[in-house]
Amino acid sequence: MALLGSDLVVFFGAFGDLAYRKVFPALHALVRNRELEVPILCVERPGRTLEALRERARASVQEHGEADPGTFARFSAQLRYIAGDYTEPATYQRLKEALDGARRPLCYLAIPPSLFPVVVRGLAAAGCGPETRVVVEKPFGRDRASAHALNQTLHQAFPESAIFRIDHYLGKEAVQNLSYFRFANSFLAPLWNRDYIDNVQITLAERFGVEGRGRFYEEVGALRDVVQNHLLQIITLLAMDAPREQGAAALRAEKLRLLQAIRPLAPEDVVRGQFRGYRDEPGVAKDSVVETFAALRLHIDNARWAGVPFYIRTGKCLPITRCEIMVYLKEPPWAVFDEPIQPQSNYFRFCLSPDVTLSLGARVKQPGEAMRGEAVELIARHQLQHAESPYQRLLGDALRGDRTLFTSDECVEAAWAVVEPVLGQTSVPLPYEPGSWGPAAATLVVEAGDGWHDPRPQDIPPC
Repeated sequence: MALLGSDLVVFFGAFGDLAYRKVFPALHALVRNRELEVPILCVERPGRTLEALRERARASVQEHGEADPGTFARFSAQLRYIAGDYTEPATYQRLKEALDGARRPLCYLAIPPSLFPVVVRGLAAAGCGPETRVVVEKPFGRDRASAHALNQTLHQAFPESAIFRIDHYLGKEAVQNLSYFRFANSFLAPLWNRDYIDNVQITLAERFGVEGRGRFYEEVGALRDVVQNHLLQIITLLAMDAPREQGAAALRAEKLRLLQAIRPLAPEDVVRGQFRGYRDEPGVAKDSVVETFAALRLHIDNARWAGVPFYIRTGKCLPITRCEIMVYLKEPPWAVFDEPIQPQSNYFRFCLSPDVTLSLGARVKQPGEAMRGEAVELIARHQLQHAESPYQRLLGDALRGDRTLFTSDECVEAAWAVVEPVLGQTSVPLPYEPGSWGPAAATLVVEAGDGWHDPRPQDIPPC
């Protein structure tokens, strides 16, 4: 059945930082592509003006988007301003009047999670239309119980089919490419299992620190910030079985089945670290035990992956900014040639950022009489200068009602179940120097003989 597009946008949080950095540029791009031609109602506290809203949108697009005077004129004309406190019923009465008969509004909640219940109840009371859709920003709770409570709150007003939980990582072109590469190439199918794969490593490294967001980071830490969502989503795309049919429902079913097969983490599976100087950041406690680094060992208890360790590593103030996946194949069963078998010389390498690189590691014979080999890497690289931003892609999908790249209530709770046993640890994280690959103890989560693969700038060759 064809999806019907939204006939109006209701935007909560238009004066926030997220709107300024990501949302306004994405909406502007959608207007430029003629994918968004309906009014955008921005609900904000009293004291703002429509002119102030338009000026903020202009500054946002100029700083973070691709400014186009003609496009911005159309975008600006679509903006509306509704003044009112989120806790006041009168605000939602004004909203109801401003809907002007719209049946399929898209309500975007770029607001703190503490405001979700009151806004969701207000939207329900406003009677936003029988086909209303709601977009919710992460974090989706702080643990499994709070995620479940959030889902119950949302379901009081909206069916699951109308809820779009936005994780910008799923909108990245590189992450979509990973899924496509897996299921569009038949040569991978016989290799993608415990018989041929030795271990899988995922590194999400950031060269920068908390960048003035110390107060926020004190509430989350690395496990909540990127492991429970971004990195577990990457694992689902790497490890899930092929969906049995096309469509969002089949894809979510396979992701859920994979997440439910991941063994919950135990303390011995995790090494937590904190870069030196973190406690000096504004908003950070002087005795903070929040981790800025985490290294984990995961196991997937199913027939495809039994016995294959999945290693995850993420952190702030690491040597480079990079998201890279290494899928190491097992060594040949015996040595045909008179040379030692070279471990970890056969692999697939996926660089997801800053550029998209797909690589195959192999050994070839060196020139000469001796049957000696050398390691080579076959590389395919994509240029993404003109790719849609993740928010542009995801908001466009939400406007069309396509939930393929959005996660579900069950998947969110299953992901929390994986990390929950190691949340809230009060032990002091191990210190590490900025610019290093984290505390030395991170090697303890990697089984003997594996070792971490450290991404390097030279791993991505020039064009």
